Amino acid sequence: MGKASKVKSEVIEVRDLNDVIQVLKDVADMRYFALSTQKDHFLRFNESFADFFRLIAFSKVRHPLVSNDYPGIAYLVVTTEQGFVGDLNTKVVTRAIQEKEKNPNAVFITIGRRGVAKFEQFGYKSIKTFEDIDDQKHYEFALKVKDYLVEQITTGKIGKISVIYPWPKEFGVIKPRMIRLLPCEHVLRKQAQLAETFKYVIEESDPVDMIGYMANIWLTSRLYEILYDTALAAAAAQTQQLDNSATKMKKEVQMVRLKYRKAKRSDIDKSLREVFSAKMMAAAK
Repeated sequence: MGKASKVKSEVIEVRDLNDVIQVLKDVADMRYFALSTQKDHFLRFNESFADFFRLIAFSKVRHPLVSNDYPGIAYLVVTTEQGFVGDLNTKVVTRAIQEKEKNPNAVFITIGRRGVAKFEQFGYKSIKTFEDIDDQKHYEFALKVKDYLVEQITTGKIGKISVIYPWPKEFGVIKPRMIRLLPCEHVLRKQAQLAETFKYVIEESDPVDMIGYMANIWLTSRLYEILYDTALAAAAAQTQQLDNSATKMKKEVQMVRLKYRKAKRSDIDKSLREVFSAKMMAAAK
């Protein structure tokens, strides 16, 4: 078997691998743009939800989900389970550790087994982990996380919860983002002045119960949006990572093809030399 035959099998393997990477990149592209087209749904919900707070001066109501003096601090760290995302999870975990250095007594609540593994590499543990994230069941997952966070706040185990997650600011700009989740007093503060314009509102339920219910709905919606943003960030990171891999593989294909052409010429030259040598030997006899 000549050199060309050996190199030809390498050409086929590299070409097939390049095709697989290209298919994965196309899938990641379609997933990103499919998710991004639905992003405006959250904006419309938030606008409609905010209108409700204009009815009653909820800023005067005391509820642990809105305002509390509990000392505990927790960081909800959201990571993705998707592959081909580069150092996306590492950046999120690193940001969380940096925040913990500012509040040494703070604890971690982690979403995603990859995030748990990253924390363990740095020597940190989480008081609670949520794994097996399903992109098709983000809302159900958000409800599960919400129930746990509400229980921690209402029992006084934790006073303040912030979330750190990969935020897709733009297609090519993904960075860790930290926002306050609970207590959600900042949501009511924005509506405090507007609420005073409604003086005649019939309150059939206790305002404390209403604000607790509305805070639960807001928290579920916010968590769902964050999980959605994480999926969007993962799709964008996959596209970028696979695009870089595809570019490298195209160069590899060109190099292997050049190697194949050189090997083929070498085999031809070898065959010509062998034929010429045989003729020379036959003429000498």
